[in-house]
Amino acid sequence: MPLTQRSSWLDPDLDSFRELAHSFCQKELAPNHERWSEQKQVDRELWNKAGEVGLLCLSIPEEYGGGGGTFAHEAILLEEQAKAGDDAWGNSVHSGIVAHYLNSCGTEDQKKRWLPRLASGELVGAIAMTEPGTGSDLQNVKTKAIRDGDHYVLNGAKTFITNGAQAGLIIVVAKTDPNEAAKGVSLLVLETENAEGFRRGRVLDKVGMHGQDTSELFFDDVRVPEENLLGGQEGLGFIHLMQQLPQERLIIAVAAVAAMESAVEQTIRYTKERTAFGREIFKFQNTRFKLAEAATEVAVTKAYLDQCIERHLKGELDVTGAAMVKWWTTDRLSRVADECLQLFGGYGYMNEYPISRAWTSARVQRIFGGTNEIMKEIISRSL
Repeated sequence: MPLTQRSSWLDPDLDSFRELAHSFCQKELAPNHERWSEQKQVDRELWNKAGEVGLLCLSIPEEYGGGGGTFAHEAILLEEQAKAGDDAWGNSVHSGIVAHYLNSCGTEDQKKRWLPRLASGELVGAIAMTEPGTGSDLQNVKTKAIRDGDHYVLNGAKTFITNGAQAGLIIVVAKTDPNEAAKGVSLLVLETENAEGFRRGRVLDKVGMHGQDTSELFFDDVRVPEENLLGGQEGLGFIHLMQQLPQERLIIAVAAVAAMESAVEQTIRYTKERTAFGREIFKFQNTRFKLAEAATEVAVTKAYLDQCIERHLKGELDVTGAAMVKWWTTDRLSRVADECLQLFGGYGYMNEYPISRAWTSARVQRIFGGTNEIMKEIISRSL
């Protein structure tokens, strides 16, 4: 019996798409966890394989090489990735975030130049927001892009950048007017191939998500053509960020709930197979009660997530709603993953058990996409 009711936004076409997503994730993601963890990134050819079967840029219009679908297609792929136990492939950033900045904010020329190459896997996308000293404070980024003739000269450093080591296209948050706060922020699109002065730092050694390429990036007098200014106008960067962050936060929420469901399902199976003191662990009242609580947490959280997905599909999910669903789902995930790991006993602390990966991966979700403290600050402004 499934832990939750069927999502209200599903339909037969999406069910058919799920079969493709499930097949790809089980074949291409599930067998590679350990190897990707050791190399700290997925295989570069994974992106090309996903492009070939049409799993990149699912909700980008077909005229730009995308799948012509909706956020619902992105959500299903995220769910299937979680079911495969994968936290390494950074497609949610590539397809759900980077491609949508280009599609929503880019000029027609920019969309035609870059979106088909993202959809095919020829380019891997990243977005460089966070800096070593600023964290979530995007109004006060130190990276500068100063106009010099028909180019911008880009200087600065970014950190915690998903897909940073493999990215061929990076949207960089920078100040085109260092004397202004939000109004001085612009987004520049950097194609990394042959970009003189661009340097990738180390792939960072994280507590969890070991297979996901998360890197430092450095820009030393990198010359970026003026036609790579996203939207073709300076000072719109902060507005673009605010417009796109709700989808980013909803993506995090979808992944969080999918990870919760997977953790509880794993734990139910384990407790029914494992014995202690002459009986299945599941038959102890404490085990049943803990799993009853966890299953309820998943069902209630999923119901709110489904409501937010429906609102987003109608274009009605606002900044406050996205902040609410992001902090709530990631907070519940941490709680549920921790309770589930406890029921595995000592085996839960062993890397060979997927529950240990789920537990370590859960922790960062309360941090990225804006910390949960920032989410509460956003919510409080609407009260």
